[in-house]
Amino acid sequence: MKLPAKYNPIPFIKDNYKIIASYIFTLFFIGLAIWFVRHEKAELQQVKELVLTSKWDWITFGIVLSVVYIFVHGLMYKYAFRAVGGKVNLIDSTMLYLKRNFISVFLPAGGVSSLAFFSGDIEKKGVTKSQINFASSIYGFVGILSVVVLAIPVFIYAIFKGSIGVGEWFGLLAVFALIGGIYLVYRSIAKNGKVYRLLVKYIPSVEVFLAEFKNNEIEHKSFFWTFFYSMLIEIIGVVHIYIAMVALNIEPSIIIATVSYVVGVIFLIISPVLRGLGAVEASMTFMLVRMGYSEAAAISVTLLYRFMEFWIPMVLGALSFLVKINKLLMRIVPALMILALGIVNIVSVLTPAIHERLVFLKNFLPISAIAASNYFVLVAGLFLLVTAAFMLRGLKMAWYFALALCVFSLFGNLTKAFDYEEALYSVIVIIGLIASRKEYYVKHNSRLRFIGFQTTLLSVAAVVLYGTIGFYFLDEKHFNVDFGIFQSIRYTLENFVLIDSTDLVPQDAFARGFLYSINISGFLSLAFLVYTLIRPYIIKDSSTEEEFAWARTQLDKYGCSAMDYFKTYQDKLIYRTDEVEGFVSYRISGNFAVVLESPVAAPEDHKTMIKSFDKYCFESGMKSFYYRVAEEHLEPFVKSGKKRLFLGQEGVVNLTTFTLDGGNRKSIRNALKKVGEKGFHSKIYEAPVKDGLLQKIKSVSDEWLTDTEREEIVFSQGMFDWEELKNQTIITVENAEEKIVAFLNVIPDYANGEGTYDLIRKTADAPNGVIDFILVELFKYLKEKGKTSVNIGFAPLSGLMDPKNLTERSMKFAYEKIKSFSHYKGLRDAKDKFSPVWHNKYLVYDHDYDLIQVPTVLSKVIKP
Repeated sequence: MKLPAKYNPIPFIKDNYKIIASYIFTLFFIGLAIWFVRHEKAELQQVKELVLTSKWDWITFGIVLSVVYIFVHGLMYKYAFRAVGGKVNLIDSTMLYLKRNFISVFLPAGGVSSLAFFSGDIEKKGVTKSQINFASSIYGFVGILSVVVLAIPVFIYAIFKGSIGVGEWFGLLAVFALIGGIYLVYRSIAKNGKVYRLLVKYIPSVEVFLAEFKNNEIEHKSFFWTFFYSMLIEIIGVVHIYIAMVALNIEPSIIIATVSYVVGVIFLIISPVLRGLGAVEASMTFMLVRMGYSEAAAISVTLLYRFMEFWIPMVLGALSFLVKINKLLMRIVPALMILALGIVNIVSVLTPAIHERLVFLKNFLPISAIAASNYFVLVAGLFLLVTAAFMLRGLKMAWYFALALCVFSLFGNLTKAFDYEEALYSVIVIIGLIASRKEYYVKHNSRLRFIGFQTTLLSVAAVVLYGTIGFYFLDEKHFNVDFGIFQSIRYTLENFVLIDSTDLVPQDAFARGFLYSINISGFLSLAFLVYTLIRPYIIKDSSTEEEFAWARTQLDKYGCSAMDYFKTYQDKLIYRTDEVEGFVSYRISGNFAVVLESPVAAPEDHKTMIKSFDKYCFESGMKSFYYRVAEEHLEPFVKSGKKRLFLGQEGVVNLTTFTLDGGNRKSIRNALKKVGEKGFHSKIYEAPVKDGLLQKIKSVSDEWLTDTEREEIVFSQGMFDWEELKNQTIITVENAEEKIVAFLNVIPDYANGEGTYDLIRKTADAPNGVIDFILVELFKYLKEKGKTSVNIGFAPLSGLMDPKNLTERSMKFAYEKIKSFSHYKGLRDAKDKFSPVWHNKYLVYDHDYDLIQVPTVLSKVIKP
């Protein structure tokens, strides 16, 4: 194939040369290991003999020491965290080591790159991400440092013995270069040096992490203990080689064990992938041979050492992922087991039974019972396949149904052909279901269940009538049977539930088609019944006008916010409980219910309302967010065990003290003057508003949306809704020809003595300062109506003076320094000129990992 003229492979190689080099280097080592195995084929036979005659008590001791080795790594992690002010217990730190050690086998530069993984559980213990990164860096740095400390005297000894070659010197120099590079990078970041400046220049968002990194000071005593445990790990490694020598009946030497260990670890450090697999084996074996051991003995010692220090931690690392099975896995595993049982049942029925078992079973059961069991197992298998899909959604009824089908499968497999293997698997699945029962809590749809029962009963009646009439009036030639009324009913029911009647043999295509019609009707009816029984609770996607009307009466009683008006907006769902009076206004996105502010209820009932709504979400398979919760309403959320995240501030202007006098109001006065001089004035239209005016402001709104490249959004604000605006006060800015260039609509505000607005839009040719002009007119209007304050809206991200965690520090950094967030600063400045009092607003949530989905969820709930 001819390449295009502009084709140039160099950029790809240039951009990815590190990864390519790593894998070439790794392939070289793996190739070396393969060559080594093939070349030493004869010696490997001797290795087998050495292993078979080894001392198993010493091997057992080595395995026990491997477990100690793992916990010492945990202690090293523990004190690395303590060195930066983080507290982690030994179990958590050991699990962290096992998981990172396991995944490092599959990562480029595995030992280093693995330090970025599995920090979630540690974060939940209150350790910040920067502390985790810093502690992990200390762990990695000290791990290399201890090798160097051990390597220096070993290399001095080996020089005099003449057993060190060029390769080993290359490896040691590479390790020195690595540890020196790490130190220089750390110094540069700590002192805002060249590395720091380059990182900030090309990756600006990393500045907040580097600032956090620099704020962490190293506690020297804990750093020393980290180094102590790292040295202990090196000593255990040497002891492992010594144990391998003793166990294999090879003359042991602590000096040779130390030299070979250091060489092996150096090649482990510089090997980029697979944790030195191939490189360590080859280098250690060559070193042991050079030190006087036979090739078979050297290979045996190396392989036994790697078994104790590589394979045991790796296997335990794989198992560590199963120690704390998450909820998703607790749903997936039983569902897969159910699916497998369904397949097993079907295959078991379709394959011939073992003759001896069938003969044995006939001593206890009649042939008809055995045949019936076959069909029950087949039907159970088919329904298990359907049920498995619903199990993944955590449906409570699906769990009950699956359990019943498993019990049917257990007894059915025993009574159809004494298939105890399938029955035993049914028992295992039942145990799995019982163990995971708490993960199935999503309610079923009771209304649909009633429909299912009703439909199935009608279907049974219709099919029985159809089948009975059909059998009774069929010509005898179709089945060679002259059916009576009771025979007709019996055969219809048997075929409806898919039980084959051995004495009912169709003689032609018409008869077979007739039976198939009953079979298919029965299967579809039963399948629909199963579906309606285990179908999840269908969450409503809209509220009725009666619910909104009731909710508005609750707002009159308990409303206390400028946002309350939007809690009965057309996009909302209303949740109410019988426990207390009040409601929650929310919207659904995926499996999240996003609540607008706090519940509308008496203050003392907020906690009850929150718990009730959370229970509803739990049973419906959803999680909840509470968006823009006022600081004074946080207490019941905190008492319920929830977390909070600062979102921004809401401004409220005091109308009793607001004045246009003074130097700080000069920009507003100038704006009012310019707008007035150009012949514009304000006009107030009380509800109900005429359609002609609505048509005019609609054109203003459309122009504003086009000019600003925005779309209508809802949830915490309104959109241009003709019917809503018709019943609200509209303030406009227009010229002498009654051309409207700006407008806003006044909406109900349930905070005591407060007024507010929703939409505020202008045309592209509106005079500068028109927004200030119309807001001042709003202030005058509200003051005339007896209001003492006005809510001028939300300023996202602004006002975060004392960030409490990395997330808030990142938000503060983005607000202050990232260009794409600069419009938020402009919004804050525009509101600040009116000297409002700022009130903090928060996002309330349950788990830190839910925050990852917040942007996506919110971007969906604001769409109309």
